[in-house]
Amino acid sequence: MPLPRSLLVRYLLLAVGVIGLYTLLHKNYIYVPGAEPRVNACFTVLARNHDWRALRDSMRQIEDRFNSRYNYPYVFLNDKPFSAEFINMTQSMTRAQVHYGQIPSEHWSYPEWINQTKAASRRKEMHEKGVMYGDSESYRHMCRFESGLFFQHPLMQQFDYYWRLEPGIKYECDINYDPFVYMKKNKIRYAWTIAIYELMNTIPTLWTSVKKYMHTHPDLIPSTNSLWWVSRDNGTTYNGCHFWSNFEIADLSFYRSKEYQTFFDFLDREGGFFYERWGDAPVHSIAAALFLQKEEVHWFNDIGYYHPGWQHCPSGNAWLDNRCTCDPNDKSKTITNANWGKCSHEWEMLPDTPRA
Repeated sequence: MPLPRSLLVRYLLLAVGVIGLYTLLHKNYIYVPGAEPRVNACFTVLARNHDWRALRDSMRQIEDRFNSRYNYPYVFLNDKPFSAEFINMTQSMTRAQVHYGQIPSEHWSYPEWINQTKAASRRKEMHEKGVMYGDSESYRHMCRFESGLFFQHPLMQQFDYYWRLEPGIKYECDINYDPFVYMKKNKIRYAWTIAIYELMNTIPTLWTSVKKYMHTHPDLIPSTNSLWWVSRDNGTTYNGCHFWSNFEIADLSFYRSKEYQTFFDFLDREGGFFYERWGDAPVHSIAAALFLQKEEVHWFNDIGYYHPGWQHCPSGNAWLDNRCTCDPNDKSKTITNANWGKCSHEWEMLPDTPRA
């Protein structure tokens, strides 16, 4: 006996609903709340208006590999007002919420204690010596901003975690879990993918200033930390290892802490952001080594990431399971297979924090 028409319609609607839900879940088109709540986090992007095309590529990478399932918001920051073209071209790349903000002028200018004539002279000297970005004024403002000011922007105040995103990068493997949730569950405060040696001619006196800080504020430095990774002689010298901060995920409470803020303010007063070319990567990395235990810092070894110059590429089952497209054996790109990648391997040698 045939089913009544009304009952048949109900079955058809139920079937469509089940198929639709299956598609959404298994084709990874949306984030479904309930099973594992999202963290209060965002992607943060420092960009200029002309970066929109390279950023569309970056956003396509992170959306396809991860964020199309989670819809974490983006915060774009610029020292100039964003153009309508930039907003349109970036907003159209995601279903997530997008915020656009201008950096306060006091965060992208010379502090009152900097001698600008001396700074210009030092830029000229560094350029003549062939130091990378040695003559760039804007690069120095960027490094200072990323070192200790980006998280102070009003748009960032609402978030607890952040993931840095830049133009021209690639995510070369699927990310099949939420790194923010992983960090929160495991009480991780800083995470990275690439560790590399710094160009020491950009930071000739940075470690001297760090030692002055350690002598001035011994009360802020915990007895157990990760200092061994950056200094094998108990703080006498710096070996140059740092996390490449173009990729980093961080618990913003770390940067907002008294320890970090005091550290940044001390370095800022030293003048090396302008008289030399101190980068945010060694500043972040040295701070993590000073203030965090090994267990609070995490190497996302399974995330395939490329920034012009170097890549981190997983191998083995992780490479297959996450549909990676990078070549882990490419010594010209893969940092862990090059001499410059020694810092990554040495992180694994860092002794675990002693337990009472």
